[in-house]
Amino acid sequence: MTQRRNPRRHPDEVDVPVDLVRRLVDEQFPAWRGRRLEPLPGRGTVNAVFALTGPVGEDLLVRLPLRAEAAAGLDAERAAAHELRGRTRFATPEVVATGEPWEGFPFGWTVLRLLPGTPADGVDTAASEGLARDLAEFVGAVRAMPLHGRRFSGTGRGGDLHRHDAWVAECLQRSGGLLDVAALQALWSKFRTLPHVSADVVTHGDLVPGNLLLDDAGRLGAVLDVGGLGPTDPALDLLAAWHLFDGPAREVFRRACGAEGLDWVRGQAWAFVQAVGLVWYYADSHPGMSSLGTRTLARVLQDPLV
Repeated sequence: MTQRRNPRRHPDEVDVPVDLVRRLVDEQFPAWRGRRLEPLPGRGTVNAVFALTGPVGEDLLVRLPLRAEAAAGLDAERAAAHELRGRTRFATPEVVATGEPWEGFPFGWTVLRLLPGTPADGVDTAASEGLARDLAEFVGAVRAMPLHGRRFSGTGRGGDLHRHDAWVAECLQRSGGLLDVAALQALWSKFRTLPHVSADVVTHGDLVPGNLLLDDAGRLGAVLDVGGLGPTDPALDLLAAWHLFDGPAREVFRRACGAEGLDWVRGQAWAFVQAVGLVWYYADSHPGMSSLGTRTLARVLQDPLV
C-alpha cells in the first residue's frame, strides 16, 4: 500500500510516499537496494526525510525536497555542507550522493551520512547550561569562517528587520486566538526600528532545536540543515537563545557568545520573526513546530529587551 505524508504542511508540496523513495533509491543507487528504508516524519518541514539503514556505521539519510523552493537550494546546501565540514568540533552534514529527478518525482535530492544523536526538539533544554556553552562555541566557530567577499543576499532573515513588516502583519492577523496579538504587535513596533549596524559574518541561519542533535549527556553533538549558511547580521544565530533556553542558561549563552547591546536585542527580534510564523502556519500540520513558536514568543514577552 502506498504511504504518504499526512497532513500536508505546505499547499504546494509534492507527495513523497515511501514506495516512490524506494524506487528512486533502487533505480539510481542499486548498491543500496537491500537496505531498509524508513520514513522520519519529524525530521523536516520542507524535506521528506528517510533513514536508509546499512551496516554498522554506514547508515544514511535520504532527503527529498517537498517544494520547488527547497529544491532550488540544493546546490547551495551541498556547497554549504562542504564549506562547514570540519570547521567546528561538532558533526555537520556530509553529502555522499546526489539523486536526479525521476518518474513521479520532479526534483533533485540528496543522500547524506546519518548523524547520531537525539534532536533537541524532543528534549527539555531550558536549563541546559552545558548545551548553551556548546552552542555558543559553534556560533563562534561559524562566525570565524571567511566571508570570501560575500555579503547578505538581501532575502530572508538577516538584514533589516523592518523588511519583515508584511510577514509579521500577516502572521499576527492569522494568530487571533492563538497568541496575545496586541502585545506582540506593540513589541514588533519597537523591534522593527532596531538599526542594523554590525558587519556581516557567516551564520548558520536556522538554529532551531530540531536542527541540533544531542549526545547521551545532553551536550551538542551535531548541527543539521546547513543550507542557510552564509553572510548575515551576526545577531541572527543568537535567536537560538530564546528557542532553547530559559533565563539563566540564556545568560550563559549570551556571555559565551560575547553578545552585547544592540546585537543581543536584535537576536531577540530575529527569534520573534521566526517564531511568529511557526504558530499559525504549523498549527494543524506540525504541532511541535507550532508549540516551539508559542514557547519562544512567551520567553520574548516575559523578558522584552526593548
